[in-house]
Amino acid sequence: MLNRLRQKFTEKYGVGGDIRTYFAPGRVNLIGEHTDYNGGHVFPCALTLGTYGMARKRTDDKIRFYSVNFERAGVVTTSLSDLIPSDKAGWTNYPKGVMWAFEKRGFKMDTGVDFMIYGNIPNGSGLSSSASLEVLTGVMLRDLYGFDSLTNQDLAQIGQYSENNFNGMNCGIMDQFASAMGKEDCAIFLDTNSMEYEYAPVNLPDAKIVITNSKVKHSLVSSAYNDRRNECETALKDLQSQLSIRSLGELTEEAFEANKGLIKSDVCRNRAKHAVYGNQRTDRAVEALKANDIEKFGELMNASHDSLRDDYEVSCAEIDKLVDYARAIPGVLGSRITGGGFGGCTVSIVKNDAVDTFVKEVGEKYAKEVGHNAEFYVVDIGKGAGCL
Repeated sequence: MLNRLRQKFTEKYGVGGDIRTYFAPGRVNLIGEHTDYNGGHVFPCALTLGTYGMARKRTDDKIRFYSVNFERAGVVTTSLSDLIPSDKAGWTNYPKGVMWAFEKRGFKMDTGVDFMIYGNIPNGSGLSSSASLEVLTGVMLRDLYGFDSLTNQDLAQIGQYSENNFNGMNCGIMDQFASAMGKEDCAIFLDTNSMEYEYAPVNLPDAKIVITNSKVKHSLVSSAYNDRRNECETALKDLQSQLSIRSLGELTEEAFEANKGLIKSDVCRNRAKHAVYGNQRTDRAVEALKANDIEKFGELMNASHDSLRDDYEVSCAEIDKLVDYARAIPGVLGSRITGGGFGGCTVSIVKNDAVDTFVKEVGEKYAKEVGHNAEFYVVDIGKGAGCL
């Protein structure tokens, strides 16, 4: 695959020069959804699916982008003086945003670059293709331009900053952090309030992580995502009228129940409930995994989905069907939506001897009910971004 990419690179940009290769993974979040921007805990892992990039510095100020995934767009050309977002820039707004964010931090590119990417994360799946591309761009810039003082954690934060401020998506840190900081066979237990983290080995000798792609992505994902964030901020302000807290993630379930009457809006109260309970669930899930209690971990995954469906309202009919079909199969320990919501994927823990049944039965029922096929990925947990 890398040989094909190099061939395409020289076909589009010409031979010669120092062509370098990079990779940044996608991620799946095992539990702790929509808790990252509420100062809570998340538990993602990097995948072996991701985004590959090749790049070579230029001698002028031109920047050229090409995606093997969007060949019809052709080579998109801009310059160092034109790092501004635009609708017509399409996918290139993500790497442009990272370049802009680097400059904001004082890391200025002295020349342009030819940049080519290929991603094998299914588009619109909710497995963080955008964060993967942002982190990939960060790794590329650090390497090509000698910005060696930047750590992978810095690259994650730059990626989040660019998505918030250049692309207008008010996401938390989780996706970029998982892509930049992933570790093979481990998930990352991240406290988004303090940015403290630990790697927790994911030992599943008798089970697999199966991602099911609904192949639907409802258009309200970015606007509704920002709405949810605003609703949580409103709930936090109401609570802060009596409580000295900086984020919803600081509350225990008991403290929330004792003070939830301070939140004026029923909707905002439900959003805050998910943020608080989701955070506590994530803590308990990591403890269960450390104790090799995979059944308990699965139960907490199920409870997470129910909360995302009912309190946070970010699921949709197609995803709920996938979860219901999965839970009906013996050997499925837990199943939930993963990602921002309104489509995308579910993540399930499935016993080894039930994987084939899971794929067959969930696939058949879904195709019959919804009218198109789902896709299934039995995934491995990979490492974080870097040079190849």
